[in-house]
Amino acid sequence: MKFIIAIIKPFKLDEVREALGAIGVAGMTVTEVKGFGRQKGQTEIYRGAEYSTNMLPKVKIEVAAPDDLAPKIVETIQQVASTEAIGDGKIFVLDLASAVRIRTGEFGDTAL
Repeated sequence: MKFIIAIIKPFKLDEVREALGAIGVAGMTVTEVKGFGRQKGQTEIYRGAEYSTNMLPKVKIEVAAPDDLAPKIVETIQQVASTEAIGDGKIFVLDLASAVRIRTGEFGDTAL
């Protein structure tokens, strides 16, 4: 099993969710986060005054998936979340040792 973490721009969330549903992803966890990468923040204008912020709003998507579906999930997120501009985000793939469905006690892929 794999644990996939994607950090994307917030306005891309609905598109990514729909695309992942279309390839068979049954569930995910979404968290609003803030951070920065190579873009080092941005300059904005608020009430006529210019200010700089170094923490940008992003969305973190977490998906636990069987090994065979993980590459398709990564490919789908990369294609759908891309705007071809700096700050599109990152995707991390980790090995997932175990998963347990609390209600039934199922383990492994069947728990997903």
